[in-house]
Amino acid sequence: MAGLGFGGWRRGLEGVGFGEWGGGHGVGSSVNRRMEWAVLTLTENATLVIKSITGVEGAPEGAGVRISQDNPADPALAVTTTEAPQPGDQVVEEAGARVFLEHNAASALDDKILDAAVDDKGGVEFLLVPQPGAPTP
Repeated sequence: MAGLGFGGWRRGLEGVGFGEWGGGHGVGSSVNRRMEWAVLTLTENATLVIKSITGVEGAPEGAGVRISQDNPADPALAVTTTEAPQPGDQVVEEAGARVFLEHNAASALDDKILDAAVDDKGGVEFLLVPQPGAPTP
């Protein structure tokens, strides 16, 4: 997903994509757990990367990253930047990073942790790992 951006202040990020980790690799104490119900959580790395994507000069207040899934039977997820959540989106906010989850994506990710990494060329990869105690498929 190259070229994530917003209108006139686009910021090109080469190689944005999703990966999936096995149980618990690279997840530390920076994970924020919500005990009321299962919901996507963000690592400190994911928070920092999302804020760097959405916090560029000229970005609208409240901008975020939106994750969507066109078909619940298809595991493919799309990630885009957007100025605000769309109607019906679930909003996950952590330390100034905002993630908007389309309904299908929210259901698929409700027991996951979102992490992120940036390679030496500026490519961003978002990684998913099950939350501790989450049922395995």
